[in-house]
Amino acid sequence: MYKLFVGGLPFSTTDDELQQLFAQHGTVASATVIKDRDSGRSKGFGFVEFESDDEGKAAEQALNNSDLGGRTITVNEARPREDRPRRDFGGGR
Repeated sequence: MYKLFVGGLPFSTTDDELQQLFAQHGTVASATVIKDRDSGRSKGFGFVEFESDDEGKAAEQALNNSDLGGRTITVNEARPREDRPRRDFGGGR
């Protein structure tokens, strides 16, 4: 599996639209637009998983800095969660 991070999405983008855009470049295993857990609105980014690394890399090259709905999207290989710095704001629930 090759997982891509897609940023700068128009807030109206659906999972299906994301899947259709990337399916032009190979077999998409999943496409998900990330939504705010409270409001249910798009956060403007998502993830797309390809069955094949080669297809995922081809889609990354083809679609990075391309236009979608009047916005320039960024596409790059998604990093595992543990690679990102932890955001600890010191507050608790």
